Amino acid sequence: MSDAILVLNAGSSSIKFELFKVVGDHAETRLDGQMEGIGASPHLIARDARRQVLADKRWPGPDVADHVAALARIMEGIGPSIEGRNIIAVGHRVVHGGPDLAAPMLVDGPAMEKLRALMPLAPLHQPHNIAGIEAAARRFPGVPQIACFDTAFHRAHAWEADTFALPPEFYDRGIRRYGFHGLSYEYIADLLAEQDPALAAGRVVVAHLGNGSSLCAIHNGRSIDSTMGFTALDGVPMGTRCGQIDPGVLLHLMLAEGMDAADLTGLLYGNAGLKGMSGISQDVRDLESSEEPRAARALSHYVWRVRREIGALAAAMGGIDALVFTAGIGENARDLRARICVGLGFLGIAIDPVLNAANEAEISPPGAATRVLVRATDEEAMIARHALTVLHCTKLT
Repeated sequence: MSDAILVLNAGSSSIKFELFKVVGDHAETRLDGQMEGIGASPHLIARDARRQVLADKRWPGPDVADHVAALARIMEGIGPSIEGRNIIAVGHRVVHGGPDLAAPMLVDGPAMEKLRALMPLAPLHQPHNIAGIEAAARRFPGVPQIACFDTAFHRAHAWEADTFALPPEFYDRGIRRYGFHGLSYEYIADLLAEQDPALAAGRVVVAHLGNGSSLCAIHNGRSIDSTMGFTALDGVPMGTRCGQIDPGVLLHLMLAEGMDAADLTGLLYGNAGLKGMSGISQDVRDLESSEEPRAARALSHYVWRVRREIGALAAAMGGIDALVFTAGIGENARDLRARICVGLGFLGIAIDPVLNAANEAEISPPGAATRVLVRATDEEAMIARHALTVLHCTKLT
């Protein structure tokens, strides 16, 4: 029976999953997929390593009402494909590790309490990450559950990059900039180190652009700064999140408009960003195909803010050798990539329209001063690697 690692990436209404066969000291993808629409219109899709469909099923909402039921349905759907596999660990993406949880870890009772204590810092993500861990622990009793943190990659930032201009006791209480999407950035940094060690040792800005968007300055494989801060609200606009906003706006909304914490949470997390600005959709594809002026304005603001942050992160490193686009928008939205790069010529950034239209791995002109790359990210693969490391260290101790 071959050993395998199951990776779960639990969201508010979805669970992404990937099964890895353990081969020596590395893991190879055997199948992946997701259950989306949990509690509403559940839909399971799973594919093998050759992208052949293994399962494609739908249920009424009540039949898959929560993450426990979703994981049960996932295991039913992919069960025949994992027969003969010995699940030796389940790896989980956990968005927030706070100031102390800076490395992948086995989840036990005390660890779970620490994860729950961080829920207010990531209300859209942390509760669902925890629900995924609890569901997996029930489904695989006795199997190690391993948490991997999106904040961990950023924990080596300089104090100047992470502090707010508040009295120091607030920093000591954990009120500081954490940064997110760390598993994605770590994967890209490792990928570049494999493909082009000289470039990976340089100054790279990675733009993780998706429904959740952020950018990260990486020098010699280490995170130097990131656009996200104390929570995953900060930085550039996103699908439904506002990005950076003057805190005075929030005080005004509370004092002059009578909004409370619940009202602000709903606005800033769920009805801002591209969705809120356009009044149409959070999906870039919908906005690009719309003739509504609001859609065009929302995209223009998104492009402006991403371009602005590229310049700021280049300044944080004293220059830039490469810009890497990744995640759903970064990997696929050709027009937005081109628009973002307009005006960045002073950084040596330019786009070859033919290469960009073909979605090539490198879309800058040959010989460009700053290379512009497109790379697919794989957070699940990063989690599997971390899970293997944790298991190995556990055996050694």
